[in-house]
Amino acid sequence: MTTLTPQKSAVPQPGDDITPAPGPRPAQDSTWRELVDAVREAGQYPTRSEAESVTRIVLSALGGHVVGDERVDLARALPEEAARVVASQIPATRQLTAAEFVDSVAARIEGATPATARWDVSSVLSVLPPLVGDELVTRILDQLPPGYALLFGRAELTPAA
Repeated sequence: MTTLTPQKSAVPQPGDDITPAPGPRPAQDSTWRELVDAVREAGQYPTRSEAESVTRIVLSALGGHVVGDERVDLARALPEEAARVVASQIPATRQLTAAEFVDSVAARIEGATPATARWDVSSVLSVLPPLVGDELVTRILDQLPPGYALLFGRAELTPAA
């Protein structure tokens, strides 16, 4: 099993604009490779290229739905390349349910079905808690509609009536 090492990147600091600077991408760092390798293992993808593509698509979709301090903290906790993917997204005008989120990812992946997209989303989001921390994942889940916890590999607990 691949172990992800949390990283405090130089991207971004509190109060900074989280929009990445235009221009060519910097060389990919080892923590980005570790993230992609963890996704590859979690999703059992046959190639690193496929795992990287899925990682970019899912983080891009997530980046549009996480806002405010949670978005800044998520970008700060991720490897630089992943932070750029998250931070470059325009915030969504409406929150999607977890099922709609999965469907939006399916629309971005050629040949995907809702079932394969759910696998892809879970393969990426389930490797984030060890990297970014459970406290941040909890804050992100508090911001999103019900149903996302399962995508992050957590049980969705509902209070008793």
